[in-house]
Amino acid sequence: MAQHAVETQWMGKMQFNALVNGHTIVMDAPERVGGEDNGPIPKPFVLAALSGCTGMDIVALLRKSGNEVQDLNIRVTGELSKQQPIEYVSMHVVYDFTGSDKDKEAALKAVMDSQEKYCGVSHMLKKAIPISWEVSFNKVTLFNNGLVDSAVA
Repeated sequence: MAQHAVETQWMGKMQFNALVNGHTIVMDAPERVGGEDNGPIPKPFVLAALSGCTGMDIVALLRKSGNEVQDLNIRVTGELSKQQPIEYVSMHVVYDFTGSDKDKEAALKAVMDSQEKYCGVSHMLKKAIPISWEVSFNKVTLFNNGLVDSAVA
């Protein structure tokens, strides 16, 4: 069975450096809690993993189908619990495409296929929390599965 491995080294104070596929990822805490703010705190990396995973799916699916878009912006918000342990209790993904109207349906299909078939990060997270998503193309909403987008402080 294939596996991924990450090595993480404590760098002092609250900073940890993780080696991921040969790339160093710096994680730190704000000064108010003893860090030096040399990098983001760890939890938002889960949001980044989700956006990167689904984004790569979408680009690959669009290329495979012979469609393309000018731009794709993905925003993921995670609602945090109010009590310890502070964890994500839901996530919402907003896909914002810009492109030719002839590629609109292909973009929507690519998002749906990513969320329902291919994105391993989304599939894994959905076992623990609800994930909702919405899709807009040229600023027109094509899909919103009904859960409310919430801003994360």
